[in-house]
Amino acid sequence: MSQLYYRHRLPVRLMHWINVVVFVVMLMSGLTIFNAHPTLYWGDESYGGATKLLQIRGVNTDDGPVGLTTLFGRTFDTTGLLGAAPNAHGGVTLRAFPYWSTIPSFYSLAEARRWHFFFMWLLIVNGLLYVLWSLATRHLSRDLAPTTTDLKSIWPSVKDHVRFRHPRGEAAKHYNVLQKLTYLSVIFAWFPLVILMGFAMSPMLDALAPGWVDFFGGRQSARTLHFVAAFALLAFMALHVFLVITTGLWNNMRSMIDGHYRVRPELPVPAAPVTEFPPIDYAPVDPTDGGRTRRPGSRAAAASTADRAGSKQ
Repeated sequence: MSQLYYRHRLPVRLMHWINVVVFVVMLMSGLTIFNAHPTLYWGDESYGGATKLLQIRGVNTDDGPVGLTTLFGRTFDTTGLLGAAPNAHGGVTLRAFPYWSTIPSFYSLAEARRWHFFFMWLLIVNGLLYVLWSLATRHLSRDLAPTTTDLKSIWPSVKDHVRFRHPRGEAAKHYNVLQKLTYLSVIFAWFPLVILMGFAMSPMLDALAPGWVDFFGGRQSARTLHFVAAFALLAFMALHVFLVITTGLWNNMRSMIDGHYRVRPELPVPAAPVTEFPPIDYAPVDPTDGGRTRRPGSRAAAASTADRAGSKQ
C-alpha cells in the first residue's frame, strides 16, 4: 500500500515559495531593463564596433512591423514574439520582449529597476538563509551531496527519466543523482553567477575594487553572462515544472504545501521463468565392449543383449 511520507520540512517549503516569487519578479523586471538596450556584447564596451552576440529589434516595413533576432550573426524573423509583438490594446509594439513577459507591462526603465533591485536583496537573503540552514541541519550533506554509488548511476537515471520511469517505495523518499547534481548547480553555480554578474554591472562596485570585473571580460561581458545565467535558471524552472506535472502534480504540490508526499509501493519483481528439461536417461556401460555406452532401444544395445543371451546358452 502507498504511504504518506514527510518529505519537506517547513523552512525548505517557505524558502522554496519565496524563491519562486522572487525569481519570477526579477526575471520579468530584468526583461524590461533589457528592453532599454536589447543587445548583448562581449568585452568592456558597447560602442565602436563592439562584437554583438545577440540583438533583438523591431522594424517597420511596407508589409507592417517585423521582429528580427540576430544571434551570432544569423538573423531570424521572430515577429509576434520578439522584436514586434501584439500589445494590450490590439496593436503591435516594437519592443524586444512583449508586454505580458515584463514588469511593469508598460515600458519604464525606472520602475523596472526599482522592482529588480528590491527583489535582488530578497533573493540574496533567502539564498544565504537556505545555505546556512542546510549546513546547520546537515540537509546539504545528507540529502544533496551525491555518493559514489549515486555518481555510478547517472546513466541509468538518465534512461529512467527519458522513459518516464520514476522511483517508487524507499527510492522515492530520496533525491536521485540527477536531482542532486542539478540542485547543487543551481544553488552554488547559477544563482551565484547571476548575482555576481549583476554586481559587476555596477560602476560603484567596479570603482570600489578596480579590475575584478575585467576577470570576467568586462562590464558588457558580465551583462551577457548575467543574461545567460538568468535564462539557464529559467530553463531549470521549466524542466522542474514539467517533471512536477508528469510525476504527479497534486502529490508534488502537497509535499511543498504541508510537507507530505505519497510514496507508491514498489512494483513486484517478476519471478524468473523456470525451464523444465526432460529427465536424462543414463544408459548402462558395457565393460565387455570397451566401455562404450549402449543406449536402451538402440541397435547396438539390442545386438549386445543378443550376444550376451547367446553366450549363456
